[in-house]
Amino acid sequence: MASPFTARVQLLLLKAVGFLIGLVGRAALALGSPKFDSRTTHPVTEPLLLLSGVQLSKLIRQRKVKCIDVIQAYINRIKDVNPMINGIVKYRFEAAEKEAHAVDQKLADKQEDEATLEKKWPFLGVPVTVKEAFQLQGMPNSSGLVNRRDTISKTDATVVALLKEAGAIPLGITNCSELCMWYESSNNIYGRSNNPYDLQHIAGGSSGGEGCTLAAACSVIGVGSDIGGSIRMPAFFNGVFGHKPSPGVVPNKGQFPVAGGAQEWFQCTGPMCRYAEDLTPMLRVMAGPGIKKLKLDAKVYVKDLKFYWMEHDGGSFLISKVDQDLIQAQKKVVAHLEGVLGALVQHVKLKQMKYSFQLWITMMSAKGHDGEEPVKFVDLLGDHGKPINPLWELIKWCLGLSRYTIPSIGLALFEEKLKYENEKYKKFKAVEESLHKELVEMLGDDGVFLYPSHPTVAPKHHVPLTRPFNFAYTGVFNALGLPVTQCPLGLNAKGLPLGIQVVAGPFNDHLTLAVAQYFEKSFGGWVCPGKF
Repeated sequence: MASPFTARVQLLLLKAVGFLIGLVGRAALALGSPKFDSRTTHPVTEPLLLLSGVQLSKLIRQRKVKCIDVIQAYINRIKDVNPMINGIVKYRFEAAEKEAHAVDQKLADKQEDEATLEKKWPFLGVPVTVKEAFQLQGMPNSSGLVNRRDTISKTDATVVALLKEAGAIPLGITNCSELCMWYESSNNIYGRSNNPYDLQHIAGGSSGGEGCTLAAACSVIGVGSDIGGSIRMPAFFNGVFGHKPSPGVVPNKGQFPVAGGAQEWFQCTGPMCRYAEDLTPMLRVMAGPGIKKLKLDAKVYVKDLKFYWMEHDGGSFLISKVDQDLIQAQKKVVAHLEGVLGALVQHVKLKQMKYSFQLWITMMSAKGHDGEEPVKFVDLLGDHGKPINPLWELIKWCLGLSRYTIPSIGLALFEEKLKYENEKYKKFKAVEESLHKELVEMLGDDGVFLYPSHPTVAPKHHVPLTRPFNFAYTGVFNALGLPVTQCPLGLNAKGLPLGIQVVAGPFNDHLTLAVAQYFEKSFGGWVCPGKF
């Protein structure tokens, strides 16, 4: 086993290489950065765009609003601001309009009362957008991989089918990072997505197109996936809500890439939305039969919950220090919980959280129960066809000739170096089991843990290349298999979203979802970009 000194040197070298790649990437890619007259998207003026999915569906069922008017309002908004954010990469407007007219015709027949309609179609007529990595019939399903540019979905992913059966109307598909393995959504098919609060900043990844689309009021509910924070980071950077469910609750079938081996358990499909009240009904629909594993009907009294909080990971030298803006936002929440709500709040120091990145790598190195090896990223890049040479692709990229993005090439280069084997795997697997036990015992069935969603607010484009391990603030909870809801907490002085993760014990999703609604009422939730 490598000595502590050798291990530290290896980590320093890894970070140094990431920094150098970052400098090259920023210099090369910044040349193509588009310029806009405004740094933010335009404020919303259409009242229909400021209603939750639950509210919209109710108004449509009551025949107080026509479904076609809702869909048309969103289409107009998309045409206005999507060129600025590049969130939706393929429109589905004609089909959506036809489906909206069909809803209005169904309601005009007045064959069913409102209660029956709500039971059958809880999201009747509600616009939804879907991460491009998920199958949506007739839409591309490339996950940003040039090799898959012409891949068109012949059917719907399970969660997409369930949402459509619940009455939701897809408007289009949203951008993601190449193969969903980076926290900036940029690829060589669709280009880069931008943050609606400042177009020079990232939308996050891998569900970044979904995050910025929701924040810019181009959609109200959306579908994301999360194996290292791919729902929660974009939700945080864009000031919206995102929920990573407990593992095994929501079906993952119908997305690319498909997680294999042990990773299939840690990959979670979940809801993203602007309004907290949409989270639980979305989860009910998306989970299908898996909803029986949760206790969503249990009444939650937020005042009676036990709150635990921690302002940073304890000092991992691989990861950025937490912004003071985020620490102050968290302390504001703690002060409110203690002073206004009268809840029990305890500051904790979980020493093993500083190994968050190592625990995520342990998860990604794990074999399945049948001994199945994890799917190699380099094989995914070749789409299981002709294998690629990452070093050769790096040389080609420097000459502007590679079809792959620099984050993907970097991951392919270091994939085997990052993978844990034998003794190192056993060491950090023991740490993971110990931390999981500590958290589960601490939280019980009536506790939640407040933790930063990321060390920094949304960084400028390309900066993630110099901070490749910062995703560990979200990735650790994939490794621990716990449910987490990202909640917005307003904007900082520069107008960028603040937020916090709310974590609960296994299958106690109802606790984090209840806290999300409480935080929305207490701190304002989503803030419209361009309003201030």
